[in-house]
Amino acid sequence: MPTKYGKFELPQNIKIEETQGNTYARFIAEAFERGFGHTVGNLYRRIMLTSMEAPSIISIKIEGVPHEFMAIEGITEDMTHIVLNLKNALLRKIPTDEEQNARGTKTIMKTIEVTPQMLEAGGGSHIVTFGDLASNAAFEVVNPNHKVFTVTKPMSKKVALKVSIGRGYVPSERHSIKDKIADEIAIDSCFSPVRLVNYFVENTRVGRDTDFDRLVLEVTTDGRVSPKEALSYATKIGMEHLKVFDELHFQELIFESEASEEDSDRDAMMSKLSRRIEEIELSVRSANCLTQANIETIAELVVMPEPDLLKFRNFGKKSLTEIKEKLDEMGLSLGMDLSRYNINQTNVKDVMTQYHQEKAGF
Repeated sequence: MPTKYGKFELPQNIKIEETQGNTYARFIAEAFERGFGHTVGNLYRRIMLTSMEAPSIISIKIEGVPHEFMAIEGITEDMTHIVLNLKNALLRKIPTDEEQNARGTKTIMKTIEVTPQMLEAGGGSHIVTFGDLASNAAFEVVNPNHKVFTVTKPMSKKVALKVSIGRGYVPSERHSIKDKIADEIAIDSCFSPVRLVNYFVENTRVGRDTDFDRLVLEVTTDGRVSPKEALSYATKIGMEHLKVFDELHFQELIFESEASEEDSDRDAMMSKLSRRIEEIELSVRSANCLTQANIETIAELVVMPEPDLLKFRNFGKKSLTEIKEKLDEMGLSLGMDLSRYNINQTNVKDVMTQYHQEKAGF
């Protein structure tokens, strides 16, 4: 016989805030049962910091350079500095139909041609960037303007980079380079594209209870994967690791649910609509305007069209924008048709009063 468990409070959607292009995002999920915010947040943090994959350079060969401890005629930097510069060169994997076969080591070959005209245009020197070296269809160059070395005399040199896909940080001596050739220099590789993951757990309200968890997850990457991709990959990796435990089937478990999907949807919606205005943390000005208008619940607010709200005293477009943003976070909007829940502008107060009484057991 299966064991029956009570219903868990689970997030219905995730809010995503991006503030720095493709390298930083803030994810907000609520509401969790108490304690689950830390459980989920720590799980994502550990997976994203240790298990994300990305391309990285594992070796370099420059024509005429036998080892990394030497200067190169016509180049300002010695080989050691060039290797250090390449450690910060970033490549992004381009998904293809042959993704399964794309994991092997790839070689990027390039001949660097520096002419007297190029030196004259650069004031006696020419900077070779990572974009000059890594123009290869298999990868996207994340930082093409990243400086690799500076040329001070006309030259033509062949440069070969080997790129592999891996996880974490791998020192040069641990690379297993197949078909290694003479004068090929292995370099340390940082495969992990996630630079920083912070998570915070705050209290949030569900109905009248305020001890539920809101999880705030901040993810910073170097651009080889986006924060959204990192979160998606971490979810798949976590599920893959838990799959084996689900196969044990020591005991079947079922969770309490509503009598039907329609009833479940109605209860979820009624739970949102019955919330008091003060529960959605509006500014003092907006909250006072709604109080003066005798609007006490979310239901009374959402059944009202925008033009009717603007008729209230001291209620301006700034307050309207704030309220629309708060409702959007809840999956609601102004002027909603709630007829399927038998709610309209005429009876909304009575319906909400009756709902609160039923929940209180009267």
